[in-house]
Amino acid sequence: MDRIINLFDFSQKINYKNEILAGLTVAMTMIPESLSFAILAGFPPLTGLYAAFIMGLVTAIFGGRPGMVSGGAGATVVVLIALMQSHGIEYVFAAVALAGILQIGVGIFKLGKFIRLVPNPVMYGFVNGLAVIIFMSQLEQFKTIVNGESSWLTGTALYTMTGLVALTIAIVLLFPKITKAVPASLVAILVVFALVFGLGIETKTVEDIASVSGGFPPFHVPDIAFNFETLKVIFPYSLIMAAVGLTEGLLTLNLVDEMTGTRGKSNKECVAQGSANLLNGFFTGMGGCPMIAQTLVNLSAGARARLAGIIAAITILIIILFGAPVIGKLPVAALVGVMIMVAIGTFEWASFTIINKMPRHDIITGVLVAVITVWRHNLALAVFVGVIISALVFAWESAKRIRARHYIDDEGIKHYEIYGPLFFASTKVFTDKFDIENDPDEIIIDFKESRISDMSAIETINGLTEKYSKAGKKVHLRHLSNDCRRLLSNAEAVIDVNIIEDPTYRVVK
Repeated sequence: MDRIINLFDFSQKINYKNEILAGLTVAMTMIPESLSFAILAGFPPLTGLYAAFIMGLVTAIFGGRPGMVSGGAGATVVVLIALMQSHGIEYVFAAVALAGILQIGVGIFKLGKFIRLVPNPVMYGFVNGLAVIIFMSQLEQFKTIVNGESSWLTGTALYTMTGLVALTIAIVLLFPKITKAVPASLVAILVVFALVFGLGIETKTVEDIASVSGGFPPFHVPDIAFNFETLKVIFPYSLIMAAVGLTEGLLTLNLVDEMTGTRGKSNKECVAQGSANLLNGFFTGMGGCPMIAQTLVNLSAGARARLAGIIAAITILIIILFGAPVIGKLPVAALVGVMIMVAIGTFEWASFTIINKMPRHDIITGVLVAVITVWRHNLALAVFVGVIISALVFAWESAKRIRARHYIDDEGIKHYEIYGPLFFASTKVFTDKFDIENDPDEIIIDFKESRISDMSAIETINGLTEKYSKAGKKVHLRHLSNDCRRLLSNAEAVIDVNIIEDPTYRVVK
C-alpha cells in the first residue's frame, strides 16, 4: 500500500480514517450537483455522474496537489449548452475531448504559472462571488416542478424542507464540539437520512432530480465528421471551456495552497485536468474541472492527501453500478444544509475587516469581480476583468513614479538621472522632464536607476534625441542594455557603453 501511495505522490503521513470519511462526504454532495448541472444543460443525467467519476479519479491520482476535488462542474458545463442545443450531444463529447487536448498543451508548455498574475483583490472578489453563487444555487432546491413549470415549495413541504436544512446546519455547527473524529458534514447527512427514512417524512430526495442508476462508462468515439468544418464548430466552445476550467482549477489550487500552507504544481494540474476531459470525451462524460465547493467540503472534513478524492470517485462509480436505490432516497435538504455551510465557510469575511485599509482601486476591483461572478456565473470572465483592471491601475501608478534629477557639471554639461520604469504609460511624464530649448549644447541622460520596458519607451527616446539634434545639441545616453542599444541604433545620440554597469534586461517588443 505504501508503495502505491509513494508512486502517486501521496503525502507520507495519511490519516486513513479522515481520508475515507471525507471521500464519502464529498461523493454525497457531488452526486446531486453533477446531476443538476447535466439536466440544466440538457445532457443525459448519467453524463454528469460519469464526469464526476472520471474527473475525480484522474485528477486525484495525477493532479497538481492533494486535497483538490474535480467533477462535472457548472462553470464548464454552461459553456456547452449552446453547442448542445445547436448540434447535439455528439458534438459536445468532441468539444470536451478537444478542450482536454488544449489543457494538456497548456501544462506541457508550462503556461499554468501565469495564474500567479491574479492579485489578491481579484481573489477576494472571486471567492466571495463564488460563495454567493453556492448559496443562491441551494435556493433552487426549494422549488418543485408543477405542470412542467418550476415553482417555490409551499405549506408543509416548505416547512419540512426548511426544518431539515436547519437541522443539518445545527449538526454541522455543534457536532465538532462533541468530537472531531468524524466529519460533521457526513454525520449530518446520515442523521437526517435516518430521520427521514425512519419516520417516513415526505421530502424532496435525490431520485426526484434524476436516476443515478447505470453501468460502467462506455467507450464511445463521438459520432461526428472529423473534418475542418466540424473543427470550426467545436473549437470556440473547446477553447472557452479549456480557459474556464483552467482558470477555476488554478484559482482553486491557489486557494488550497493558502489554506494548507503548501504549494501545488499548476502545470501538472493542467495536464491532469486535460487528460480527464480527454477521457470524458471518449467515455460519454460531460467534462468538468476542480470544484471549489467540494474541495472545501473535503478539506473541512480533514482530508489532506489524494486518497479522499479517489474514495469519492470510486464511491460515485459504486453508487452508479449498485447503490442507486439507496442513494436515491437521500434527502436533498441534508445536502443543501451542508452546501450552505460550505458557502458560509468559503466567504472571505476577513475582507470586511481590512476593507478600510485597502486602496480604493483594490476595493473597486474586488467588488466588481464579485458582482460579475454572481451576475454572469462566468468565473473566467470575472477574473479576466479583474486582472485587466489591476494591470491598468498598476500601469497608471507606475507611470507616476518616473522621476528625473538634473544638474549641470563644471564643464557645462547637463545631466538627467532617470529614476523609475519607462514604458508606454510613463513616456509623456518622461518627455515633460526635459527642457530642450533652454538646455546647454551637450546633455547626458543616465538610465542607471531606470528600466526601459517596451517599444513605446524606445520610440520616445528616439524622438527625444531627434528633437535635441534638430536644436543642434548632442545627447549622450548612458547605462542602456544591449537590447536597447540595438533598437536605438538610428537615434541621433551618442550611446556611452559601460559593460560593467550596463543592465542586461530585454525590451518587450
